[in-house]
Amino acid sequence: MNSSIFALIHDGQQYMKLWPKEKVLNAFLPEGRVIAATELAIKAMPPMAVVASAVLVQINGMQYLPQALAVAAFFITLPMQGILWLGHRSNQTLPPSLKAWYKEVHAKLVANGCSLDSMKTYPKYKELASMLKHAFSQMDKAFTRQIF
Repeated sequence: MNSSIFALIHDGQQYMKLWPKEKVLNAFLPEGRVIAATELAIKAMPPMAVVASAVLVQINGMQYLPQALAVAAFFITLPMQGILWLGHRSNQTLPPSLKAWYKEVHAKLVANGCSLDSMKTYPKYKELASMLKHAFSQMDKAFTRQIF
């Protein structure tokens, strides 16, 4: 069980790095919004945990230390929810509509001379992310507008 949680965390972190940060994708898929919220939570939640628990102890005294630690733990674990969701999502196979779009975009990229991994029979979201990152990094804006 623990190894699967660590694997999900690792996959989520890799997926965050792999997913292209393009605003046009946010209209179609939630990954961009989840990644932005998770990155903000990674930066903001630790200071908020310290402040919230310090204020709780300062106002109510040391007898509220267990509650302050629980509040701190809550704030610290919020970014993990986004990372775990991303890790789970990266390993899901694409639904039929996205699978067809994946095949179409893959064929267009190969036709335009991009060197990609071979097309998967049952692609996952991480393969879609890899292909889209490749498309946005190597193709011009006119081509990327065509695929949407």
